[in-house]
Amino acid sequence: MDRIKDAHIVRLIEQIGEQYRTNISNRYVRPLLLQLILDKNTWDLIETLTEKVELFRYQGFHLDELYRQIAACARFIEAARSNIIPNLRAKLLAAPNNSDKIMREMAANNFPSNLQVFADNLNELYVILVEMDKTNTSKNQQPVYTQIPELSNVGWLLVGHK
Repeated sequence: MDRIKDAHIVRLIEQIGEQYRTNISNRYVRPLLLQLILDKNTWDLIETLTEKVELFRYQGFHLDELYRQIAACARFIEAARSNIIPNLRAKLLAAPNNSDKIMREMAANNFPSNLQVFADNLNELYVILVEMDKTNTSKNQQPVYTQIPELSNVGWLLVGHK
């Protein structure tokens, strides 16, 4: 398959990156995120999708790489739901600096819904890519997503906790 340069997909990836940088990995929550037990490859894939869109905007995205990045983000979302959300408020508000207490409280209150928006946008991207993959696959080939084992539970990880 040729590289993906579709304007709608590029905009959605940019939106996902902005959502992640602004509302997920912000200065208040980032120290807690870094405590998640995720391997370096997962963090690298998340970073590539959310921080490095400029590298791919003009040359296009590789479908298999996008799938792996989405799978990494889904693992991140699952880890954040399980390990951060239950104690987020207590951890953020326990910080000794009172000057930004209101901002930390806002971050704590908004993180679950921001994480869900991030998951919903990733799921939208995943669904679009799967449809494109199916459409562009010839009859004697399998779509790329069926050849990547880590995608088997991506849908559940992204929407399974609504």
